[in-house]
Amino acid sequence: RNVYDSLPRLIDNGLVFEFILKNENRYKAVDPNKLMEFLKEKESALEGAMPEMQKLYKGTPHMQEVYIYRGPEGWKNYMRDILRVGQPVYFIGAKGAWLDKRVQSFFPYFIKEAHKRNIRFQHIFDHEIKEQDHEILKYVGNEYRFLPKGYSAPASIDFFGDHVNIISGIKIGGMEEDFSFTVMVNRAIADAFRIWFRFMWDFCEPPNKKKKLY
Repeated sequence: RNVYDSLPRLIDNGLVFEFILKNENRYKAVDPNKLMEFLKEKESALEGAMPEMQKLYKGTPHMQEVYIYRGPEGWKNYMRDILRVGQPVYFIGAKGAWLDKRVQSFFPYFIKEAHKRNIRFQHIFDHEIKEQDHEILKYVGNEYRFLPKGYSAPASIDFFGDHVNIISGIKIGGMEEDFSFTVMVNRAIADAFRIWFRFMWDFCEPPNKKKKLY
């Protein structure tokens, strides 16, 4: 039943064609290359509309907002926010969740773009990241420190520009099955977190050795 319900749309999109064989209707898929053509047409249409969409988006005030990002796609939106804002990013209770398998394919693009835009990262990691000599330390440069043992928590806080992200359902090296971000866009709150971060940074344990940047 579901197949028959989908056929009209597939035919309209040129992905399936109909023919008659022995007084009955039959359906056949077109060459799979048509899928690439279809995507390229959509991409071309999106590129044409993008300047106006960006103009509308950037023209909308974002003085103070609170909203929720959920799941892997929400995580990617959060990483895109970092690239879009383009300002230093600070992390409290960081756990290397950028390497979660559900978003790992997006990470190389993210870190490449962050490097290209000279975005500075300062991490205060959970103590377990040091104990495990976690892989994330290869990617974050030399500006990181560690919380004292016993001060880890199942959440973290990231902030950059006027954005503050409170992340729940996070663990060492990834996220729980259900995770979300509470995103606050508020310059005063972000500035306050930067002040508190400096205090924590001064009292947290520095790394033992230097790591290669990116």
